Amino acid sequence: MDDAVVTLREGRLLRVTLNRPEKHNPLSRAILAELRAVFDSARDDPDLACVVLTGAGDKYFAAGGDLRDLAAVREEPDVQAMVEESRAALDAVRTFPLPVVAVLNGDALGGGAELAVACDLRLMRDGAHIGYVQGRLAITTGWGGGTDLAMVVGSTRALRMTTRCELVPAATALAWGLADAVAPADGVEAALQDFLAPMLKQTGNALRGCKAQALAARRGLPFDARRTIEQDVFVATWTHADHWAAVDRLLLRARA
Repeated sequence: MDDAVVTLREGRLLRVTLNRPEKHNPLSRAILAELRAVFDSARDDPDLACVVLTGAGDKYFAAGGDLRDLAAVREEPDVQAMVEESRAALDAVRTFPLPVVAVLNGDALGGGAELAVACDLRLMRDGAHIGYVQGRLAITTGWGGGTDLAMVVGSTRALRMTTRCELVPAATALAWGLADAVAPADGVEAALQDFLAPMLKQTGNALRGCKAQALAARRGLPFDARRTIEQDVFVATWTHADHWAAVDRLLLRARA
């Protein structure tokens, strides 16, 4: 289990990979705790721009909760504790102060779909699906993913997906706003690089400001609170040295 979550730093990008492809990248409590630790440890990295979260292999992003691990969770106090711990792990992804991009190299099912939607943006491989299939086990969402889904696709489509245990293909996910880009099956990495390129040109300070506003909306903060956050991050970015360096570069080019 030591390599169940693999991290790789590439310049300003942090790659996080669920690394149990032979088990379809299931989400055990230990793996969720490790995932939380990874995101918590990177929150204050001043040189980071974004995080990419994916699953090893080409069949599954994550196939849901690890049933062998979770089969022992039966009594209500234990279930409550599991929900709170698992949701906290996904909250570490949701509230990460920089953009988190999920790369669905394969299917994201059940808890795996909740994890994918906990991310800010999703790039899906053509042929991959995302499915809230918890109903197949006679349960509902429990890790915050139901709330996320309704915010992303609307309550009607969320109800359709959850009650039908629908496997939504990449093209449909793109049309619904559930995916932000679709990559050809043999060109996921190239598509990811194209998707990330504009983001990696931004300063970390600006990216954090953008994420703060998106997170305020995701949390459903009141209108005035969201406007205050917008103003605060604008002032912070305007007065930052990165802004004035960018202004100087533009003025220098204008004089040339």
